[in-house]
Amino acid sequence: MMTLGSGVAQAATGAEPDVTRGPCGYTATPDDPAARPVKLPPDPRRTPNRGRVDVVLKTNQGNIPLSVDRAQAPCTVQSFLHLVTKKFYDDTTCHRLTAYPTLKVLQCGDPTGTGERGPGYKYKDELPKNLPPAPNDPTGERRTYPRGTLAMANAGPDTNGSQFFLVTADSTLRPNYTVFGTIKPEGLRTLDKIAKTGITPTPEDPAPVDGRPAKPVDISRAKKGC
Repeated sequence: MMTLGSGVAQAATGAEPDVTRGPCGYTATPDDPAARPVKLPPDPRRTPNRGRVDVVLKTNQGNIPLSVDRAQAPCTVQSFLHLVTKKFYDDTTCHRLTAYPTLKVLQCGDPTGTGERGPGYKYKDELPKNLPPAPNDPTGERRTYPRGTLAMANAGPDTNGSQFFLVTADSTLRPNYTVFGTIKPEGLRTLDKIAKTGITPTPEDPAPVDGRPAKPVDISRAKKGC
């Protein structure tokens, strides 16, 4: 792992840089400011691209241990660990549980709990190349994101920020979402418990398959290590 040359492109006034100078090119989004104050991640000239790092999400429903993979998505992992270190994910809630037949995920990472905010910056996709084709997909475009996958949510190409999703069962998606790690067995057990509680019903939809978890999933702390 190398961390040489972490310079960023500073504005002439000495203000916060708009974009980092390294290969990840983390770019400020003034039209979508940070849900919590946080600087752009370090962007060394040689992004660390080897090894795995353990992270645990401590939630009121149980721990969700993760393993993030620098080789798989170095810029994504660099950003995720930066946000973990800066406590961006502490005292947040996972705002979305999905239980479609072909898509079962828990989505987290927005401190406002609305699914509309992020860290005030964006960065490029690092899309997966080796996901298996989705069964019974006549287009051949969709892939299987296996149970236990950790991936980034986005709002279109190259709009990664802080929101991520945890795959609770094999799910079918176009390969437009960066995979950057896996969920450990203890975390899957916690996610199974969360999935069983279901999704909050509404007057319009008494049996929803997409919405807020019926029992809140609150992350009290995200930290590196087990």
